[in-house]
Amino acid sequence: MRNEIIAALPELSLIQDTGLRDKVVAVWEESLGAAGFSVDDMKQIPFALLGDQASITLLERVRAVCHTCVAVADSLIASYGKRVSVNKDVLVAGALLADVGKFLEYERRKDGTLRKAPRSELLRHPFTGVGLAFRHGLPIEVMHVIAVHSKEGDHVRRSTEAIIYHHADFTNFELVR
Repeated sequence: MRNEIIAALPELSLIQDTGLRDKVVAVWEESLGAAGFSVDDMKQIPFALLGDQASITLLERVRAVCHTCVAVADSLIASYGKRVSVNKDVLVAGALLADVGKFLEYERRKDGTLRKAPRSELLRHPFTGVGLAFRHGLPIEVMHVIAVHSKEGDHVRRSTEAIIYHHADFTNFELVR
């Protein structure tokens, strides 16, 4: 499954730290496996189960938000130089993992259709994503991006990377709904 995940997420190559990159892949492997999904499923599962967002796959959205994050970081660095500090490895790893817990929010019915899993009412994807990241020893800075990217982080002071991700995430969300 590892090589299939790497092929499906070419943005992994943007992570310079090979150990961090390997951990990101391991989190994806565990999330898909725990949810009973394959890499082929990863390419087909919708970002959301309602409305227009159902036409966008979770994989497409993860990749699009990651690209948005990198573009914003590059623009900030080009504009402000050393006055702004962005750890691009943390940003990209966080961007690739922020929604990895969504696979645990879905379950396949016997007829093959997807539905929201009952467990998702108790633990949304930021929590399960952090749990997976913790199990694989990802840095606290990456777990922070995952934890605070959604409404759960609205009352927390976000890091630079988490601010970039949060706004990139909601920009993509608002423009495709």
